[in-house]
Amino acid sequence: MTLKFPPEWRFRPPAGGTINTATIPNEAIDDFVNLVRKVVTQGDRKELLEHFKVHFSIANGTTPVLSSSAGWAETDLRTLMEDAAGNAPLFLEAYYDACEAIRRWPGKLSAPDVGIINEICGTHGIGYEIKPPALLLRDANARVISVPERPSTLDEKASEILTESLRHSEELLQAGRGREAVQEALWLLETVATAFRGMETGSGKIGGRYFNRIVAELRQSAHGTTLDRVLDWTTSVHGYLSSPTGGAVRHGLDLREGLELSLNEARLFCNLIRSFLSYLLSEHHRLTTAD
Repeated sequence: MTLKFPPEWRFRPPAGGTINTATIPNEAIDDFVNLVRKVVTQGDRKELLEHFKVHFSIANGTTPVLSSSAGWAETDLRTLMEDAAGNAPLFLEAYYDACEAIRRWPGKLSAPDVGIINEICGTHGIGYEIKPPALLLRDANARVISVPERPSTLDEKASEILTESLRHSEELLQAGRGREAVQEALWLLETVATAFRGMETGSGKIGGRYFNRIVAELRQSAHGTTLDRVLDWTTSVHGYLSSPTGGAVRHGLDLREGLELSLNEARLFCNLIRSFLSYLLSEHHRLTTAD
């Protein structure tokens, strides 16, 4: 089973910010080759080396050519791997596919599994992680902030919308599509805010239909509390991301003064919004279950 990743990565790997998503460094190639040397001890050395050569020839877009001996096969494989290293997704796809194919050979041969490949990527700062059948971007600087998958105070349909939108936002981030990931998260924030509509508070019933009005009415009943401060921060982030000179994910980008979000910035804003969502859902539960 070949890996799944955005087709455009076959021509140009995505920008990775502070992590290397473009190439496979020589030190990592050394580790991958050393593993191949262990694999080929299980059978016909030359035949197994030729097997890896076929996969890396495909990654390079070249026709596989048989080597004259096992020694030359290893040398030629190293050359093919170095050529493929200029595009990290294609390199990892070739290596993964070769290993998975060996597992299906007669004789129950062993080959490096996903855990070993991911460990090499982590050791050498390669910005990818394999989660079969997907090749995903690895973010070395941030972890995903969790949000309750099925909040107890939301009905089943609302919970499904929440879960699906969170999943889609993360998939967009992993695919290097930061602006779209933030756009999805912002849409979800606006959607969750509507859960407070119609709620009775100390200052009356929340009657607003849109994000800004709902938040403003909710703040009136929460003056001086943590909820008040969180809603203030949420409004600021929402306003910045909506602005053509800010995040520019809602009203277009100001071509003169606007700046495109980097992938690291997109991850930051997605995690901020996830934090707000988690807190707001907890507050929704508290307010709707209060005696």
